[in-house]
Amino acid sequence: MEITPEIPQGRQVIESYGPGRFRISGVSHGGSVLVFPERTVAWPVVAWPVGAMAELSLEAFADVLAADPAVEILLIGCGPRLMPLPGALRSALRAQGIGCDVMDTGAACRTFNVLMAEARRVAAALIAL
Repeated sequence: MEITPEIPQGRQVIESYGPGRFRISGVSHGGSVLVFPERTVAWPVVAWPVGAMAELSLEAFADVLAADPAVEILLIGCGPRLMPLPGALRSALRAQGIGCDVMDTGAACRTFNVLMAEARRVAAALIAL
């Protein structure tokens, strides 16, 4: 019995992560990234300039807010350990119809892959370790 989910063609899969880097669908990215099912926002093409939870703001999620189709679930990988998302930011995202789930970056990578394979409208904001 095959239990590995089938990944649709052209979808982003987070293959690995480590200190200061991610490997997404065969491409290595340095630094923090925003990952959508169909694309990744990362340096050097377009940077997502967030290196710590304290740098998060509604403006940092402009690509998430502008996504079409709209993102329903935003996974926030906050680095090596869980940190809280400021209540005002959580409320502002919720007002835009986006539910947030904050977890360590490794858990966010794994959860993104599962939700993406289920064809959920998900994005992951991953702060590099």
